[in-house]
Amino acid sequence: MIPLALPAMAEAERPFVTRVRARREPDGTSDSFLVGETSEGATFAGPHGLLAIDGLSAEDLDGDVIVIQPRDDGSARAERVLRARSHHNTLLVTERCDQLCVMCSQPPKKTHHDRFELFERACRLAEPDTLIGVSGGEPTLYKEALCGMMERVLSARPDLEFHVLTNAQHFEAEDVPRLREPVYRRVSWGIPLYAAEPTLHDEIVGKAGAFARLEKSFAHLLHAGARIELRTVLLTSNIEALPALARRIAVRLRFVEVWSIMQLEKIGFAKNRWARLHVDHAAHFGPIAAALDGAALHGVRAQLFNFPLCTVPRPYRHLAVASISDWKRKYTPDCARCREQANCCGFFEWHPDDEALAGVTPL
Repeated sequence: MIPLALPAMAEAERPFVTRVRARREPDGTSDSFLVGETSEGATFAGPHGLLAIDGLSAEDLDGDVIVIQPRDDGSARAERVLRARSHHNTLLVTERCDQLCVMCSQPPKKTHHDRFELFERACRLAEPDTLIGVSGGEPTLYKEALCGMMERVLSARPDLEFHVLTNAQHFEAEDVPRLREPVYRRVSWGIPLYAAEPTLHDEIVGKAGAFARLEKSFAHLLHAGARIELRTVLLTSNIEALPALARRIAVRLRFVEVWSIMQLEKIGFAKNRWARLHVDHAAHFGPIAAALDGAALHGVRAQLFNFPLCTVPRPYRHLAVASISDWKRKYTPDCARCREQANCCGFFEWHPDDEALAGVTPL
């Protein structure tokens, strides 16, 4: 698994953001350049003094935008928030949430550490044409800080885009004029919808009234012309309801850009509920196929996330995208013999090895 957090030592006593350079000359006042390297790591010098990062070579780190969090004992943690050679960069802006989804991969915490200012500095240093993910917790619990950050970044860097994962429980009519501003054409919102039936959706997200509140937010987002990706995680409780959900999307939510049906991730709350929640889609693809067919019939673009290509029937294989982020993706030894590996999502690093091995048939 690609490490995102590394041990470090820094002269600075307060958190800061820097972009590290192994070979190239610094591009600006926020860059730190290589001054020495050993088998254990690399040392850089920049506007915040010396910075030593262990665990990776300077070449591996070259161009990465890093947030440094000093610690009381003199050590520090280096977070690679924007990796220069990756298409999978996501900012975790909060761990607080107002829902309690049964399969949540990032179980919420009660505390919040505000780092929007640091993240804004980091985004301004991103590689050209980068798509930056924003996740939580629930980012829109801090809607003003989130929107302000994105607006300032996109005004300064019109080549960037944001994709925000949100439960969409906090959009109001008063947000519509703001979200209509041209800058928000470069922001898309990933919103979960788990069923067409309110009781089932509310049961999955652990919040009474969530479905009704979501419908209000969809109305506001529609009026704002917002870009929306719908997300539906596949569970034993909702797989049979997927065709009905496809019909609802076709009738009520055709303005969405895409509908992503997602296989479950064995982490967070799902780890200890795996046997109860997980669906073997290879053995039970019928409802998924019916939902995909219904979406296509009505012009709704659908896609499959976290579905290895060889586990999907051939007629639907083109809908399975390489969705798993590079830092948490793995393949089985048999995958090396597959001609489609480069186009396949593979498996999450924490997916059970026995299940992965049993499910792979190289193409």
